Amino acid sequence: MPLLTIMPSGTALEVAPGTTLLAAILSAGEKLISKCGGQAQCGACHIAVNEGRKSLSKTTRAENEKLDALVGVSSKSRLACQAQMGEENVTVELLSFV
Repeated sequence: MPLLTIMPSGTALEVAPGTTLLAAILSAGEKLISKCGGQAQCGACHIAVNEGRKSLSKTTRAENEKLDALVGVSSKSRLACQAQMGEENVTVELLSFV
């Protein structure tokens, strides 16, 4: 199974392909804000994907629209509630904390 590394804590865990990054991050005991229940509405779970971006699921229209409305978005930006693990290792950086 691919490995998800969560920065800045350095927590690493195996994650089944198809699992959302939000679900994996929360299952690792990390704290990440998610106000909309994973519907790409709030943008609170905005993260940066430092490695393995191409392995993740494609960005959806709803995710793109929400990212376009956020401040501080870069080419590494994803919403953790929408991005799903693929077959390769991924490293993310949490940008918002509870």
